Amino acid sequence: MNFAIEVPLEANPLNSQTLINTLTKASSTDQQQVQTSTQQLQNWERQPGFYSSLQSVFIEASLPLEVRYLSAIQLKNGIDKYWRKTASNAISKEEKALIRSRCLDSGINEPDRRLALQNALVIAKVTRFDFPHDWSDVISSVTNHLRLASRSESNPMHLSRTLLILLYIIKELSTARLQRSRSSLQSASPEVFQVLGQVYVDKVHLWMRSLQDGAGDNDLTSQAVSESLLALRVLRRLTIAGFEFPNRHKEVQEFWVCSRLHLAEMLSLLRQYSRTLRPEMQFQIEKTLVQLSKLHLEMVKVHPAAFALLPDSPELAEAYWRLLCEFGQTFGSQSAVTPLKIGTDGDSEDKDIPYMEKVSLKGLLLIRACAKMVYSPSQTFKYQHAEDKVEKKQSIALMQTGLLSETLIGEMMEILVTRFFVFRPRDLREWEEEPDEWERREEGEGDVWEFSIRSCAEKLFLDLVINNKDLLTKPLLNVFYTVATPQNSAILLKDSIYAAIGLAAPVLESELDFGKFLETTLIPEIQIHGPGYNILRRRIAIVLGQWLTVKEGINRPLVYQIFQYLLDRDDASNDLVVRVTAGRQLKNIIDPYEFTAEPFMPFAPTLLGRLMALIEEVELSETKMALLNTVNVIVSRMEHHINPFADQILSLLPSLWSQAGEEYLMKQSILSILSVLMTSMKDQSHRFHATILPLIESSIELSSESRTYLLEDALDLWAAILAQTPAPTPALLALVEHLFPMYDTATDTLRKALEITESYILLAPGPMLDSSARFLAAFAALLASHPKREASGLITRLIELLIQSADGLGGPPAIQALTTVLLSTHLLPQLLASLHSAHSAHQTSGPHRAHPAIDSMVETAHLSVLARLALGNPPAFTHALAALAPTTLTWLLDEWLAHFENIAAPDTKKLHCLALTALLDLRPPQPVLLRRLQPLMGVWTDVVAECVEYPDEDSVHGGRDTLVWWDPDGVKPADRPEAPEDARKRNMLFADPVHRFDVRDFVRERLQRCVEACGGQAAFQREWLVDVDADVVRSFGRLGVL
Repeated sequence: MNFAIEVPLEANPLNSQTLINTLTKASSTDQQQVQTSTQQLQNWERQPGFYSSLQSVFIEASLPLEVRYLSAIQLKNGIDKYWRKTASNAISKEEKALIRSRCLDSGINEPDRRLALQNALVIAKVTRFDFPHDWSDVISSVTNHLRLASRSESNPMHLSRTLLILLYIIKELSTARLQRSRSSLQSASPEVFQVLGQVYVDKVHLWMRSLQDGAGDNDLTSQAVSESLLALRVLRRLTIAGFEFPNRHKEVQEFWVCSRLHLAEMLSLLRQYSRTLRPEMQFQIEKTLVQLSKLHLEMVKVHPAAFALLPDSPELAEAYWRLLCEFGQTFGSQSAVTPLKIGTDGDSEDKDIPYMEKVSLKGLLLIRACAKMVYSPSQTFKYQHAEDKVEKKQSIALMQTGLLSETLIGEMMEILVTRFFVFRPRDLREWEEEPDEWERREEGEGDVWEFSIRSCAEKLFLDLVINNKDLLTKPLLNVFYTVATPQNSAILLKDSIYAAIGLAAPVLESELDFGKFLETTLIPEIQIHGPGYNILRRRIAIVLGQWLTVKEGINRPLVYQIFQYLLDRDDASNDLVVRVTAGRQLKNIIDPYEFTAEPFMPFAPTLLGRLMALIEEVELSETKMALLNTVNVIVSRMEHHINPFADQILSLLPSLWSQAGEEYLMKQSILSILSVLMTSMKDQSHRFHATILPLIESSIELSSESRTYLLEDALDLWAAILAQTPAPTPALLALVEHLFPMYDTATDTLRKALEITESYILLAPGPMLDSSARFLAAFAALLASHPKREASGLITRLIELLIQSADGLGGPPAIQALTTVLLSTHLLPQLLASLHSAHSAHQTSGPHRAHPAIDSMVETAHLSVLARLALGNPPAFTHALAALAPTTLTWLLDEWLAHFENIAAPDTKKLHCLALTALLDLRPPQPVLLRRLQPLMGVWTDVVAECVEYPDEDSVHGGRDTLVWWDPDGVKPADRPEAPEDARKRNMLFADPVHRFDVRDFVRERLQRCVEACGGQAAFQREWLVDVDADVVRSFGRLGVL
């Protein structure tokens, strides 16, 4: 091995010896050498020839294993980063070709399995990038090597190495997203499958015959088992990913038949020879069984129709059920519960899950997938040929008649409930040893059920009951009535039956008198003390949580009393699992729509106290958060009734916050509870500002490490506090400073920051107007960077709110001052520039017409800001326009009046109408406005016709402006306290000129004053009205405004 690549300006040129030395140092135990060498390798990453040099080091068998292993790792990582053609400093075509040409032979001849594995991963990654275009023969080459390696005279190592390479190639290609890669794999699959299938069958027959003939457990047999297992792993993936319709291929059908036979034969062999087999070989056969069950399960999940149509699949599914029945004989015990001690019931055997449990779990998942195929067929948007649709119907019919017969469904329900719902000794021991962990696993959400036989059995039971209500309801209730008596002490059986009744609550809701069952059975049972009754107490809490979500009319105070009892730590039968389960389930009791706070009030102090104490007692963060979620629901559902208990809840949260440290999910839960609590407490929430505001500040300030994780929840809490605060405080106003950095952040945070800004303007208009220059400058920057409709609407709404606040606090002088600020911050020129671009675009027509920079809704929002200014102080408005350019008012009026018909909302229309009308008060009267009297009369006619409602359709006398609101107190909620911000918004709304002025009176008064200022009616007629179309004048006159 002799190569050298000189790199200009490189302190250490890349050559064979320096690379080997660097890799040697990088694999040493000296941290300084490791750090220096790693940096050197990173410096070489982009040098031509580096990765082919790494491969050369890997191939050189005389080098130390650590050096070769590190070179393989570096090569594999480099392929991820630089193999793509589009990558910066991508590996050259020539270097790629060199690497591809050597990797197959080097992998097949590599004696060390660890190095062979890394090489296989390298080949798989290259194949994913280059197959089929740049490395079209990779699969055929590996297949040829497989043919050669499977011959009896070949080196035995070659077969396992070739299978390993093929395994990772298929693994990599099966996860490819591009249709091209999947199609290429499917085109090559039949040939590979034929060769691979023969290898698998030959090796299985070899080791099975050896065991059956009495040759015994020897090295040759063990090697055959290992090779057949590896071949099966490849076949499993190839069968699923390599064929779009596996059932249509003869070779797959033949292999499918073999897989079913081998499953039965291997189970029989293990039972027969388990005592004589070496542990290693027995483990390999067990893994083969698990692989076969994985194949069957993946087929029914990925290709459900193909599974059903493959030979004898209904019989295969039923065989799994029979295996489950057999396994169920030893899975659960219905005997009376006795105290369990650590170290009994086969502790050592429980450390690893037995293969029979793994295979049985796969069988249970398979049967559930078959049930879903029948009861809930998967829908697809993919185009289906007629043959595909026919096959789907045939598969459903086959499963329905071949597996889900009425007799078998009844048997399934019985076995599932009486065998797989029952706790095992291992479960009960884990309950005792690690109650926190055990309870968390049992309450697992998401896909956790796929890893637990009991959880999977519950899912299958629910599928069967929901879809076979008429068939299963009566047998289930018959068993239930037999078992559900306080005198029955078969706790484990009773627990499993109650579990079934709880799961089936939506189905049994109208069949079972749950209220009677609660009073006659559950109440007496929950008071019994004795071994195992903690199991029943836990189950009762779960059943109540399941039934109260679907059943109305249950005695809720009685249920609250039960949960109060179950959360009592002083009761010896209420161990940690019972109390945590009760704490979790209480959420389901409180959450339903029919919950009312008053009946819950007498129980709230005790329940909340015990819940908070339990949160401190448990150790797992997940459990704490689940219990905090229950508290969250209680606070939310009790609304303002939570006030008496607020101190009790708040007293615990600071210590929880400190204990959480970097457990940010826990802190998110705490912030969420505080948000709900502040909302529920309304104006009483201000008592806790001193405690909460520092939490908000620590979560939102730029220098905070927790900002990334807590910002969203902290903003929600901040918004909730502002909404419920009756009056501003210095501490609350001090937080305003943290808003400005948020105006530069992502969309979600920006929206929340703008909503908080609105709350501040409503809460403290004076201080916000004092800082208006900073805010308006920030808004100008935002409008420039976020010109889209949603962001623009939020920002212009805030500007409107500032103008309304200024009008309310100081009238026209305050509006004039704010207009000056709008000019100095360049916000007003920015709005006018957008409107002018729209005006210019609207002057063009034809195929080459220009398109405005802003859309119609954004233009309406911009004009609304100008309308507020014009309505609040017309002279200041026109002076500001004139300061920018003498012709601004001219083109603005043209665009404004032309755009008016595009305004949809009645209140916005009226606002613009009032603003345009207010300009009539300018003295002297503005010719630029009076020359547009005709479109202005059109605006008046349109708005009056839309806003005014007359008692008599044929008369214009009387009537009222429907947008004028008179009594703000009349819309206050009478049945509950009001959020202070709701009151502020209502007051702002009622103070709005849109809702204060009758549009007819407003137009009449200003038009009359304008007529007088023009020299009277005759002069006005002669100078201005004469240019207005007579029909427009008549239409306006019919409104009775004048």
